[in-house]
Amino acid sequence: MRLDTRGRMDDNPKLRSKIPQAASVMKDNRNPQAEQMGDAAMARTLTHQADAIWPQEQALFERYGLAGPLHILDLGCGTGEITRRLAQRYPQALLTGIDILPQNLAVAREVSTDYGARITYAEGDAFALAHEDASFDLVVCRHMSQAVPDFAHVLDEITRVLRPGGWLHLLSEDYGMLHMPRGERDPDRFWLDNPMVFLDSVGCDGRIGRHTPPLMERAGYRDLAMDYVVVDTLRVPRATFAGIIAAWRDGFAEALAQATGRELVEVVADFDAMITAIETPPQYAVWHVPVASGRKPD
Repeated sequence: MRLDTRGRMDDNPKLRSKIPQAASVMKDNRNPQAEQMGDAAMARTLTHQADAIWPQEQALFERYGLAGPLHILDLGCGTGEITRRLAQRYPQALLTGIDILPQNLAVAREVSTDYGARITYAEGDAFALAHEDASFDLVVCRHMSQAVPDFAHVLDEITRVLRPGGWLHLLSEDYGMLHMPRGERDPDRFWLDNPMVFLDSVGCDGRIGRHTPPLMERAGYRDLAMDYVVVDTLRVPRATFAGIIAAWRDGFAEALAQATGRELVEVVADFDAMITAIETPPQYAVWHVPVASGRKPD
């Protein structure tokens, strides 16, 4: 079943015309959400999330004190939404975007041509990166840690390819940090009883945001910090915030229904109630997005 989509596509006409379907993508033990991550709805998700999060997030990069001819890795780059923003933020840097899904990379390459050789995209496995030790000055990993099992192993690979003194910027989602107004349906119970259950069923951690700082500390990172981007109905356009939830609905509702044994129409109705609340002033909704950072010791 393909649900009707809500919210806009990316303003770039290249992206609107190039989003492929991914029904044939097979799950495996390292990418158990491949079907959902490869769905056309995910491209909309990445666009809306970037629009909502990046305006606040970009200031965090000042802390790292990086400039000049850097080498930057965007791990789990998807369609390159943030890779391109990083290229603008660091105009002398060379950037590598890595993703496991070739259809995402096809889109990324198509819409990144203006950056020439400064951005390179490659298909790769985050558990076994095809890069030498100490290859990058900055590793950015966003919206991926909740999508893979045993993220500590991915963190080991990130640490290996990060140069001593280099920085890790890690946006880790946490589905206990979304708060919507309660009406006839209880959104607090929804996140606990649906996405959390689904993620548990595929071996992923729906609370990875709060678990990230201890993982980084055990991996040896210094100068640890935990910041929160506040995506809410006061800071972010309601249509953008609602677009995130609508894209999640379109990409994940079937998987949530299967994992929980609920009727699909009920799962969709929960999503729709939250979308309506976000779209309707003066109701208030908020998503606290954890962003952890740290420096690999010299």
